[in-house]
Amino acid sequence: MRKVVRGFYAVAHAVKLCRPNIICAYPITPQTEIVENLAEMYANGELENCKYITAESEFDAASILVGASATGARTFTATSSQGLILMSEVLFNAAGMRLPIVIVCANRALSAPLSIWNDLQDSMALRDAGIIQIYVEDNQEAHEMIPQAYKIAESVMFPTMVCIDGFKLTHAYEPVDLLDQEFVDNFLPPYNPPIKLSIDNPLTFGSYAPPHCYMEFRYRMHKDLVKAKETIEKVFKEWAEIRRDWGGLIEYKEGKTVLVAMGSLVGTIKEVAEENGLGFLKIRTYRPFPAEEVREALKDCENVIVFDRAVSFGYEGILTIDIRNALYGEAPDVYSFIVGLGGRDVPKSLIEKCVSKVINKEIKPGYSFEGLKVFEEVLY
Repeated sequence: MRKVVRGFYAVAHAVKLCRPNIICAYPITPQTEIVENLAEMYANGELENCKYITAESEFDAASILVGASATGARTFTATSSQGLILMSEVLFNAAGMRLPIVIVCANRALSAPLSIWNDLQDSMALRDAGIIQIYVEDNQEAHEMIPQAYKIAESVMFPTMVCIDGFKLTHAYEPVDLLDQEFVDNFLPPYNPPIKLSIDNPLTFGSYAPPHCYMEFRYRMHKDLVKAKETIEKVFKEWAEIRRDWGGLIEYKEGKTVLVAMGSLVGTIKEVAEENGLGFLKIRTYRPFPAEEVREALKDCENVIVFDRAVSFGYEGILTIDIRNALYGEAPDVYSFIVGLGGRDVPKSLIEKCVSKVINKEIKPGYSFEGLKVFEEVLY
């Protein structure tokens, strides 16, 4: 059914169709209406075999879901910005305990200074937590990614985060081709955990690990997360065959100069690429990072221009670090433009100006806040 809805509803409707057993959340802008929509669905009796729990903080919400997931429940939460950071202590534990909690992060800038607007600093701060991270381009992709996220999470037993740009997508009205219950039921089987807390078979989750065995746990976690790329690709391909092809771990169009981005900014770089005869690279799955796929896609181009919306302060743009590492030993020059922090607009004219500076050799390879300077040039 095709319907004009806001990004909030597109996410909430998809979550409902996945038949979660426990939803627990705490409101924070700009994700609040995702869980408000789910609360309304719960109050109306639309969520069968589900308990909706209002927590007193994001830390509490994540803690409740750890307990619920450990007992074999299918779980969901959504958060943003400082809320995600408050959850982070618990989410590191959830990853180590191999609990397939599905999280939607409505991306929002971190304080200080205080900002409620969009960039990717919040979710990318958790890139080393052991959580699968998938970034969507528009609300249709967000809607269709939720069932895939559950199937991925419950197949590889890792928390999985779907990252959707706050305000730019969550608050936007778009025509969305909504999934129906029968379709999702056929795609996503009931959750049958390989292990769970039970009085019939007592187990320990997240136990103490002294130095002689801690590394073995972490090595296995890392190895399994890298191997999870195979399952993610398999789920993406399965979805492409029955519904819509959103691409694999990456989406790529070749060119001598290739523009790279994640999230809703991909739509803008695609337009600029098409109008100017350039290539583009969309990173869908940021963790586990598709290093081999990126290397194969970019190894023969001349210029790689990364548009970063998150910074490793004291170093450079976060996505650029991973792109440059993937290309180690290859020929392309890598440029990083840090743009869009705190919700700053990134119009096509800004992208085109940055590309022009690269092609005309007005700047050297490396990173910069050149995007800020170019933004001023474009506006004034």
